[in-house]
Amino acid sequence: MAWYARAFTPLSHGNARLMSLSGVCVTAVESRPGGTSQALEALGEASPGTSRSPVDRSFGARVKGFVALTKPRIIELLLITTVPVMFLAQQGVPDLGLVLLTCVGGYLSAGGANALNMYIDRDIDALMDRTSQRPLVTGLVSPRECLAFGITLAVVSTLLFGLTVNWLSAWLSLGALLFYVVVYTMILKRRTSQNIVWGGIAGCLPVLIGWSSVTNSMSWAPVILFLVMFFWTPPHYWPLSMKVKEDYARVGVPMLPVIASNKVVARQIVIYSWVMVAVSLLLTPLGYTGWFYTVVALAAGGFWLWEAHGLQNRAKAEVTGGKLKEMRLFHWSITYVSLLFVAVAVDPFLR
Repeated sequence: MAWYARAFTPLSHGNARLMSLSGVCVTAVESRPGGTSQALEALGEASPGTSRSPVDRSFGARVKGFVALTKPRIIELLLITTVPVMFLAQQGVPDLGLVLLTCVGGYLSAGGANALNMYIDRDIDALMDRTSQRPLVTGLVSPRECLAFGITLAVVSTLLFGLTVNWLSAWLSLGALLFYVVVYTMILKRRTSQNIVWGGIAGCLPVLIGWSSVTNSMSWAPVILFLVMFFWTPPHYWPLSMKVKEDYARVGVPMLPVIASNKVVARQIVIYSWVMVAVSLLLTPLGYTGWFYTVVALAAGGFWLWEAHGLQNRAKAEVTGGKLKEMRLFHWSITYVSLLFVAVAVDPFLR
């Protein structure tokens, strides 16, 4: 990790910088986000006379800081795609102890990956509005503590999976962590606009982990759901990237909305959306699900496509600002995946 930390030293604020990323030039402008002076001081950029509010370093605050490193809200979504697949694999209620161990192992693994992500991205997190209050930026947790915390969670989660669930799930969990930290965060994120497309694979692997934890094997059902999540990730994340593209532009991260027009991004969202919905419907003809899942997949997918095409139409009309309503699709995408995987869990009881 040391070579990487040196390679991505904090951005200089003395002047604007032009960064070349995967052949795409992105200007990191001089302006600062509406973050705190703690963020600047964390980068060693605060002026000598800058005043700042003291960081609450009480035990309770520190505990909350370490929990925040795991990004609990993101992990909730990962568990939503893990547990229902266990019901599908069992064709009923799986062993509840196994479910608990899988959830704990999954939380620790994803939490470790998120902590290591924050360690690597602490330079740009300090310059972005939506990340300027993260524990490393405010100084609540030191980089060394974060690194040790992330590595510890990675080791503990792998051993927990291997010793209490099975080693197939353990290796899949470790693979997801390494893919997110190394492939996405360290290699893709700052180099290509396709970062979230391929980096999203890490977020798809919990589907395979849920299945393997029950069966200690693989099947076409989890592979199909893996592909659903793969094609779900870009149209889920790109609307959010459209909303905060100034943040990404400021730090030179070439998210697709930073380097392409809204019309281009919306067209890509529609393409991925259609493929996602089509793939989601493959479970039924292959015999893994019945009528209930099919109805939910069609209804939820149909509404998704309605929202995706609505966004595309507004982008074509060159609507900007709040009237673009890109966050409507982002919020629906979370509801969509929740409904779809609840249907995965319920369907075996209605067949």
